Amino acid sequence: MSKLLIVDDEVNIRAVVREYAEFEEYEVDEAENGMQAVEKCRQNDYDLIIMDVMMPKLDGYSASKEIKKHKNIPIIMLSARGEEYDKLFGFEIGADDYVVKPFSPKELMARVKAVLARSKAAAPTAETKNDRIVFQGLAIDIAGREVYVDGKKAAMTPKEYDLLFYLVRNKGLALTRDKLLEAVWGYDFFGDDRTVDTHIKMLRNSLGDYRKFIVTLRGMGYKFDPDAE
Repeated sequence: MSKLLIVDDEVNIRAVVREYAEFEEYEVDEAENGMQAVEKCRQNDYDLIIMDVMMPKLDGYSASKEIKKHKNIPIIMLSARGEEYDKLFGFEIGADDYVVKPFSPKELMARVKAVLARSKAAAPTAETKNDRIVFQGLAIDIAGREVYVDGKKAAMTPKEYDLLFYLVRNKGLALTRDKLLEAVWGYDFFGDDRTVDTHIKMLRNSLGDYRKFIVTLRGMGYKFDPDAE
């Protein structure tokens, strides 16, 4: 049974989400602000967090960044702000999905299911235990979800890791933006080309001199080419 943490300062929203989550047979815990969420994550393990953005004491963005420092828990952000900037900022700090209020609890549960499925699919398996790849000074440990640039560990968001690993696994193949959205974000993700482009830009910044390996295919998408100059 997957365990969810619902974080929102509105008790009615927590109650509705809890009702639907328990109906789907998830175990549920609650926090009423970001500080409480961080503390609960220090003491407990969760399979997914549903995190409101605007909260007293510590907002959802800050709480998510703090949690991600210590635990790689998938996070779905809830916010009344649906502007593109707000969504992209959420993804930059490591959110796995972004839901705008008011929302359908049934749709939220569908997104929870999809994010949990992607998280489990990305978990290391026995077959990938020694899956370490080196391209010049770029070392990629897929199983350990670590990337080293000239011997220094790169600080990357979960989606940057997912995007890089998918590009590397499909080395040399031309990948459209739609294909990357489908593979990295999932069928249920309501995003567009700019989501991919923004994360490619972030990923290139994290790779330093080895940004050259991610080649732009004008009007189409991207490919990972370790022979690129």
